[in-house]
Amino acid sequence: MPPPPPQHWLADVLASDGGVVRLRAITPDDAERLQQFHAALSDRTRYLRYFGPYPRISPKDLYRSTHVDHRDRVGLVLELGESIIAVGRYELLDRPGPRAAEVAFVVADEHQGRGLGSVLLEHLAGAAAENDIAHFVAEVLAENTVMVTVFRDAGYQVERSRDGSVLHLEFAIDPTEALLSVRDSRERASEARSVGNLLRPGSVAVIGATPAPGRVGGTVLANLLSGVFQGPVYPVNPNRKSVRGVRAYATVRDIPDEVDLAVVAVPPGAIASVLDDCLAKGVKGLVVLTAGFSETGAGGAARERELITAARGHGMRVVGPSALGIANTDPEVALNATLASVLPGRGRIGFFCQSGPLGAAILGEAAARNLGLSTFVSAGNRADVSGNDLLQYWDTAPDTDVVLLYLESFGNPRKFSRIARRVARTKPIVAVSSGRMAGNATPGDMDRTIVRDLFAQAGIVQVDSISELFDCAALLAYQPLPGGSRLGVIGNSAALNWLAMDAARGEGLRVHEPVNLGPQATPGAYFDAVLAALRDPEIDALIVVFAPPVPVAVAGFADAIRSATAAVPAADKPILTTFVAEQGIPNLLAVRGPGGGTARGSIPSYPDPERAARALAKVWRYAEWRTKPISAVVRPEGIDAERARGLVADWTRDGGGRWLSDLETVELLSCYGIRVVEFREVRTADEAVAAAEELGYPVAAKATGQLWRSRPDLGGVRLDLWRPSAVRQAYTDLVEISGDQVLHIQRMATKGVGCVLRVQDDPSFGSVIEFGLSGMIIELLGDRAYRALPLTADEAVALIDAPRAAPLLSGTAVSPRVDKAALAELAQRISALVDDIPELREVSFDPVLASPASAEILYARARIGPEPSRFDTGPRRLG
Repeated sequence: MPPPPPQHWLADVLASDGGVVRLRAITPDDAERLQQFHAALSDRTRYLRYFGPYPRISPKDLYRSTHVDHRDRVGLVLELGESIIAVGRYELLDRPGPRAAEVAFVVADEHQGRGLGSVLLEHLAGAAAENDIAHFVAEVLAENTVMVTVFRDAGYQVERSRDGSVLHLEFAIDPTEALLSVRDSRERASEARSVGNLLRPGSVAVIGATPAPGRVGGTVLANLLSGVFQGPVYPVNPNRKSVRGVRAYATVRDIPDEVDLAVVAVPPGAIASVLDDCLAKGVKGLVVLTAGFSETGAGGAARERELITAARGHGMRVVGPSALGIANTDPEVALNATLASVLPGRGRIGFFCQSGPLGAAILGEAAARNLGLSTFVSAGNRADVSGNDLLQYWDTAPDTDVVLLYLESFGNPRKFSRIARRVARTKPIVAVSSGRMAGNATPGDMDRTIVRDLFAQAGIVQVDSISELFDCAALLAYQPLPGGSRLGVIGNSAALNWLAMDAARGEGLRVHEPVNLGPQATPGAYFDAVLAALRDPEIDALIVVFAPPVPVAVAGFADAIRSATAAVPAADKPILTTFVAEQGIPNLLAVRGPGGGTARGSIPSYPDPERAARALAKVWRYAEWRTKPISAVVRPEGIDAERARGLVADWTRDGGGRWLSDLETVELLSCYGIRVVEFREVRTADEAVAAAEELGYPVAAKATGQLWRSRPDLGGVRLDLWRPSAVRQAYTDLVEISGDQVLHIQRMATKGVGCVLRVQDDPSFGSVIEFGLSGMIIELLGDRAYRALPLTADEAVALIDAPRAAPLLSGTAVSPRVDKAALAELAQRISALVDDIPELREVSFDPVLASPASAEILYARARIGPEPSRFDTGPRRLG
């Protein structure tokens, strides 16, 4: 019997049309289904694959195809339901030089054109890379242009040689930047299409439809019908002939026409049969409103996993379970497949959240503020479709300009960061991070700091509440981005004007002297003041306060503000108002677009000028981030990753995890050009003196126990030892107080500012690098900065400048400027190390002494463990 197939090769993947297929290693049990797959191929497809008729696989070839060693001979199948729809394989070639294998694949006729060949090629290349195969070779008929295109479009550098009617193709499978770019592009397109299939269905079935308005199936059906959905709606209820006057069907299978989307509102126990019916009908996606899954505990979580496994195996994406639903306000779709009682009008804001009750409240709040949405998804337990999928969709959605996220967790933090950085370059992303996002491994204040820093790194506008979310959304969706931080304030209340100015200055904005129009201000005075501010080249943004001391007719004032804005069409400056305590987009300040919806150019209002200033400051920081050039991840010179991987492979051979010894840590770090100040490990006083003589005086003697290393009073350290007698005495003293004969004798480093660099696994974000200055007070204040890995060159520099105490590194009246470039380079080397060695679970450099000419590491610790799943770095797959 062949060895068992690698379980991590099992993957759910998206075809180019957004449909789901399952990929796995082939097994001997596939023989019969493989024969059936082969027999169903057309004569043309068999000819192109096998260069001849080959109507039936011979028993010998069938055995060889299904009995593979998953190393030198690998076979992968794609399946939909119980059927194999594509097969790929590679087989090692017997030739000198780097290991090379011949690769081939074939796709069922009815599934050709879905990009499955490129999916197989990616995963075969991933398996080959694991097995130290460097090149793929393929023999392709010259007339098989589709296959040649698959190899070329996959991003490989292909060498072609022609021998009659056959092309010989050979290419390296190493993941070059071009290949990764192609992979990401295909992933982006397929994930966007899979979401598009959900949000733009041609027809909808409501499984569990009921006439009762208080029931889930009744509410969603009523919303679909009252929302004037542009396609047919099919109620599914085995006990009724019609629901709400619409003909009902016993099962989805009984519906005579195609069904694109199924909204499921049946008990958990009935969902298995629903999935079978949906597969038979060819449904593309499910919105599962049903509760009773992972939110109920371990049993529910198991049912949820079974649901997603079955749905993906049936080729479907799933929103939910326990979802509020999805909506698309495009008049050509008019989809309201939600349980919400209120749905905002048409707009250009996309919104994603998880919680159903919270989603309903968010929709109500958006409607109350007159903020229009393009699309809305409440994913419930987020068992399949996630915020990452929606970001991929909104990235290229022409009807969406702003993205709002209410995040409780991430499915794939590395992928989220990668996608968000790309999307935020053209479309603002505003995110609320709930308390559930933070992991239990760190205190709450640190969790908030990590979220703040990592969101800022990705260009995300991070807010702490729903109110702030909509405050920023109103500005981003309807006004231009500020070109700078210079703010003008105009108003009829001196107190509110100064309140706006103080709040803005507190947020880092530069504020001109407020223009106080006085309580008797007229619409004409507002027009003149706003017009002058918009024409002033020294003003980048404007807050207008209108809060009359007595009730007056306000229409004229609103018209004056809008007219002044229209009079300076070239003024690309955002205008915010505090307009008689209204919030959102007041009707009097709204610009109406097609269909009467709120359009760009509408002027947002805030209940008080402080909220306006906070929203403007967040948007200004985002605009500033967007103007910065895109930086690249640069690998420093002098890195020997192969040697490092060999060391870690030896240390993790037993599959466990542990802290490396000090000497092992030094050896690993040296592979990345990271040098700890030279030391010797000693066990006697004589060895201590000999080490000091070898290193050269002065030296330091240090106890090696972690308790002694971390003491702020340096009780386990003796510094500036200049002669043998001092070294002997220090050794005797430290052994006595520590109870450990093992000490380190270390060369004295250049005096400098103590710094700390650490990398740890954050429960929500993956590998995170931390930087700050040393010291108990700074530790207590939590003055640390964080970035997600890998670091770009600019991010490494920004990390060093980010802590509040960082100005000390730039020099003061009593201390010189330190070598910040050396600290940034160290951060980049650490980033490369952690990115290359996934078994490195934690690494700490404390302290690092930064001086005017260097950054010297006095002590480093490293912990290794089993490699975590890093699906984002390999072939495409659903998380």
